[in-house]
Amino acid sequence: MTDALHPDMFAQCANVTPLIQIGDKWTGKIIRCLEDGPRRFSELQVPLRGITPKVLTATLRAMERDGLVTRTAYAEIPPRVEYELTPFGRTVLEPMAAMCSWAQEHMATLLDARDRHLA
Repeated sequence: MTDALHPDMFAQCANVTPLIQIGDKWTGKIIRCLEDGPRRFSELQVPLRGITPKVLTATLRAMERDGLVTRTAYAEIPPRVEYELTPFGRTVLEPMAAMCSWAQEHMATLLDARDRHLA
């Protein structure tokens, strides 16, 4: 039998929303879109098929709030806005690459487990 879980095992964790939201549906994909440099809103929409402008805006704002991206508005006609990963935002590229590698290696096992669970 294993030891009981300690009741204070999370005592040092802040009781708030996670510091950075990367596990949602879109944040990781947006990070990958910005990996090679700044992109405009409309450029981001192309590979992110299915994302609504409202959700893309909300996700980019949350990423900006968390310091992952910068938003630069240019005083041009028509106005131009670009989003770019910050140096801090770039620090998630390595862990994301590890997770992508893990997912590729274990995808068949994971999908099989899901299928068995649903059966």
